[in-house]
Amino acid sequence: MKIICIAGARPNFMKIAPIMEAFHSHSGIEPLLVHTGQHYDEKMSNLFFRELGIPEPDINLEVGSGSHAVQTAEIMRAFEPVCIEHAPNYVLVVGDVNSTIACGLVAVKLGIKLIHVEAGLRSGDRRMPEEINRLLTDSISDLLFCTERSGVENLRREGVAAERVHLVGNVMIDTLLKNREKAERSTILADMGLEAGGYATMTLHRPSNVDNPKRLSNILDAIDHIQRDLPIVFPIHPRTRKNVSAFSFEDRVKSMKNLHVVEPIGYLDFLKLNASAKLVLTDSGGLQEETTILKVPCITIRENTERPVTCDIGSNQLVGTSTDAILGAYERIASNQFDQAGIPGLWDGKAASRIASILIDVDAQTMSVTKP
Repeated sequence: MKIICIAGARPNFMKIAPIMEAFHSHSGIEPLLVHTGQHYDEKMSNLFFRELGIPEPDINLEVGSGSHAVQTAEIMRAFEPVCIEHAPNYVLVVGDVNSTIACGLVAVKLGIKLIHVEAGLRSGDRRMPEEINRLLTDSISDLLFCTERSGVENLRREGVAAERVHLVGNVMIDTLLKNREKAERSTILADMGLEAGGYATMTLHRPSNVDNPKRLSNILDAIDHIQRDLPIVFPIHPRTRKNVSAFSFEDRVKSMKNLHVVEPIGYLDFLKLNASAKLVLTDSGGLQEETTILKVPCITIRENTERPVTCDIGSNQLVGTSTDAILGAYERIASNQFDQAGIPGLWDGKAASRIASILIDVDAQTMSVTKP
């Protein structure tokens, strides 16, 4: 069973690593790793491959950056000859980035079956490019692997046949659990002069937040208040850095003496930072999940989330983007009102193994049906 596995952007790397490992452990699966090159610099790609033990890609499409339309089209153009040459049984895509939908479309148009890992997640906000990618990829997938129960329910409401949907857990958590001990050996806290529990980390990159000067200003107002109490480590995304400059917020950011703006950080160092933080502020999807496992309070600076289980569990406060709401969530954590109920089901480090086993079973069933 030949499966082309797609990795394109930084969030994909943590998801594809355990899948490749699980597939290599099954003699019945022949995986081929294709890196689209959607993220291609040292911090966003090469370092992650090394740290997570991901094998060198069999093929790198080296597409690079561009608008959503240009990038999606370039990935499709470059990926089609790969599918034609290698004739896989399946193409496997993860997450919700442009590489996900682009490679998915190429596969189904060539009659190749499509597997979507992290299927069924919904924010309900179609202004998000990721939401469009999720909806379209799920609608054309043959096998859909879900991280949480909400994904299964969303797909059921959308009319996806139950036999195509499997609740397997979260491959991103597979990576976290496997690398947690290694991350503990990181010297990042000492290097930055930080003490465990004595700082916060923050990520901010969503266009809805950083492309809107009023919204970004509101967020910075809240951050200004928080950093007076607690140092904040802020690995700044290139898009955010560009807009801080474009909106003339640079002096404002520099005036925040306890806001430590740094370049993007590798996976192991960032895992250590988040695991040791008092709290995490983010608009990322993956960090909502990781903080749940780490039992570190998370403040999500968004109006919606496609990971509702993190709010149900109690690890995550979804607060919107107003200054008062962000500060209110911070005060609840500062006054020790954070109370997490537990860990979502199947977030146990074995999701990739479940995916491999299901694929072996599905392939065996297909062979028995088609055998003359």
